[in-house]
Formats: sequence, C-alpha cells, structure tokens
Amino acid sequence: MVVSSAVPVVAVVGATASGKTGLSLDLAERLGGEIVNTDAMQVYRGMDVGTAKLPPDERRGIAHHLLDALHVRETATVAHFQGWARALVVELRERGTVPVLVGGSALYTRAILDRFEFPGTDLEVRTRLEAELAELGHPALHARLRGLDPITAKRIEVENGRRVVRALEVIELTGRPYTASLPVLEYVDPHTVQIGVDIDRPTLDARIEQRVAQMWADGFVEEVERLLADGLDEGVTARRAIGYREVVALLAGELSEDEARARTAAATRRFARRQDGWFRKDPRIVWVRHDDPDRIAAALAAVSAVTER
Repeated sequence: MVVSSAVPVVAVVGATASGKTGLSLDLAERLGGEIVNTDAMQVYRGMDVGTAKLPPDERRGIAHHLLDALHVRETATVAHFQGWARALVVELRERGTVPVLVGGSALYTRAILDRFEFPGTDLEVRTRLEAELAELGHPALHARLRGLDPITAKRIEVENGRRVVRALEVIELTGRPYTASLPVLEYVDPHTVQIGVDIDRPTLDARIEQRVAQMWADGFVEEVERLLADGLDEGVTARRAIGYREVVALLAGELSEDEARARTAAATRRFARRQDGWFRKDPRIVWVRHDDPDRIAAALAAVSAVTER
C-alpha cells in the first residue's frame, strides 16, 4: 500500500457515539481529503438509521467511499474489505488526496493500516465446523475454542458462532492460535496516523441513550421492516448488527418495544467498551478530548508530524 509520496493516511478511531464523524469531516476539509468508511455495517445499502450513517446532505460536499456497497444478503469479510480499502487508499494518495478513514470497526481499521495477512480457508473444514455448530450448539464450540485458544475465546462472544467457527478453522489449518494471525502493531506505510477521540464513560453512555432514542424517532423500526422484506434475515453479516437483531425480535413478537430499545442501548454500551479497550492497547494513537476546543489543531499537528518523517 506504500506510494511514493508523503500524502498521509489518517484514521479517526474511538468508541461509537464519541464524535468521530465530526472530527473526520473537519480533518478532511482542512487536509483536502476524502472519507473512507471503515464501519462493517455501513457498507450495506439501506442500513442507515441503525448504523448512524451520515446523510448525503450532511457530508459537507466531501466524497465518501465504501458506503452502500453491498446488499444485506451479501456477506462482508475483513479480507474482502481490506482489499477494497487498500486499493482505494492507493488511488486517493496517487492523486494527492488524503484518505481519512473513519468507522467503528476496529479490526477493519487495523486490517487496512497494519501488516495483516489473512490465513486461508478450507471449505471442507468450514462446512464440518458449521455442521458441528448446528448440532452441538454455540456453547460447546466456544468451550472447544477456549481449550485451544483461551485468549481468543475471551474476545469472542459465545453467541457469535461465525467468528468461533472461523477461529477454530484457522487453528486447525495453521496449527497456531487464532491470535497469531491478527495484525501486528506495524503500519504498512509509515506516513500513517491514528487520531483517537477520548470521551468519559458517563458522557458516552448518555450519548448512546440519546442516539438510540433518536433512531426510534427517525423510523428505525420501519427501516428494519423494509430490510426484512429485502432479505435481511437471509444475510450472514447484516442481520447480526446491533439494534437490527433486537428490532427483528420486536417484530417477531419476542420483545416489547421498551425491551428492544433497552437491549439495543445495553448492547451498544458493551460494544463501545470493547472498542475503547481495543484502541487503548495501541500506543501509536494520538488522543484528543471530544470536547477540547483545540482538538482539530492537535489532530492536524499529529498529521504534520507524520508527513515530516
């Protein structure tokens, strides 16, 4: 992904609802950049309200990439996304445009920025493990993973059968823990900087509550109804998105509206904590306070330091 110029690669990272979008737009305006989405669910057409996808009329005339690229029935993988995003980053930099990455999917961001080679896949192994998942259940396969790779097991929820199967597949194919295939803290291109949005937990929790309430007010339930009619339930990736699975349960009569809203907020809070924990382990990130009036100046200084290397 290295190009022969000092055009930087900028990534705005942090927890959901922390204020990444506003900062990314400010940076893109000042750097003459364009936005590259790194949110795993915003790649889906029609998943707008529930993913807090920025409407076109609020994008300040800045080009946005890798939004609305897939149908909800299609499967998104980190490997595919890595290929799309890296090719786009090269294209932007070759024409002197700063790519400003922003999104809530930490693994997607790392897969683009860092040295990260994906282990192969084996259809026979994958099919067998998926059959065992269906027969034995999520807890049994998660327990198997815990015995083989306890570090990975702690990072994957019991209910996330797809990720458990993938981890077990990689372990069987490589003979190494799944964690050994994760990205290392080494940028593909040294002209890379990550700006983290720092926010205290009480403020973040309040923002999440407000966001969920706004989602309902903006027609989130109706959005999910439309997507179900368009095949959301047939998708492997999209149907697992936070909020969407809760509204699907609401529409199926399994949850009340109050329960669906409360579970969506609770799941978002848990996700935000996992995001924060992931990013805090990366010492390369330059953190700026979400409410610092000089945050854009601090972020630009970090970008300038990278371009001078």
